[in-house]
Amino acid sequence: MRPMLRLGVNVDHVATIRQARGTDYPDPVMAALEAERAGAAGITAHLREDRRHIQDHDIDRLAAGVTSKLNLEIAATPEMVEIARRVRPADCCLVPERREELTTEGGLSVDGNRERLTDIVAGLRDAGIQVSLFIDPAPREIEAAADVGAPVIELHTGTYADATDDSARAREMQRITEGVLLAEQAGLVVNAGHGLTVGNVGPIAAIPQMVELNIGHSIVARALFLGMHGAVKEMLNACNAAREHLQG
Repeated sequence: MRPMLRLGVNVDHVATIRQARGTDYPDPVMAALEAERAGAAGITAHLREDRRHIQDHDIDRLAAGVTSKLNLEIAATPEMVEIARRVRPADCCLVPERREELTTEGGLSVDGNRERLTDIVAGLRDAGIQVSLFIDPAPREIEAAADVGAPVIELHTGTYADATDDSARAREMQRITEGVLLAEQAGLVVNAGHGLTVGNVGPIAAIPQMVELNIGHSIVARALFLGMHGAVKEMLNACNAAREHLQG
């Protein structure tokens, strides 16, 4: 039997609310600890180059306070890699980053940056960090991820989540499913995330090979009405219901 699907809760947008007024609240670390109490298997935070939400001191406090695991999302730049090697989170996910984007708009180009990413992945792994690559479910990117030495990939589900009709959603779901199978054949651990909500997470959560989903914006949005504990529980229930249906 495959292990239970893990939920990583991204607390970036708790910090977004804080930074809007330049206050010291709401505290993303407090949100992370509440998410853990609700059953989150990990906490994700993206330290962006422009520090638009999560700050350096947040990462230090998360690393010290999280009791499950910290998944640090970073761009593949020397500054960010050095920070990761200093903090030594359990996991580090390399993501693409453009300063003008509102949120991450697609997967990392691994195929076009094999040599550079091979060195970065090796350096992070030497520091005892499990490395994942945030990529689109494209065969060439999955094969390249395996080639550069990353043991884990996180498939970008944004195109699936943003699909405006059933046929487009079905096509992207097929791409994701085929990508998962290819990754499994390559010996990769498969996670996924981006744009997932209680309403659309079911088909992704039901993929048998899926190990972990990292979800942030929709959970923080629901927390406005349910509290962080309630929002995390709601997402966990949606994921577990999809898995139970699969096993049934």
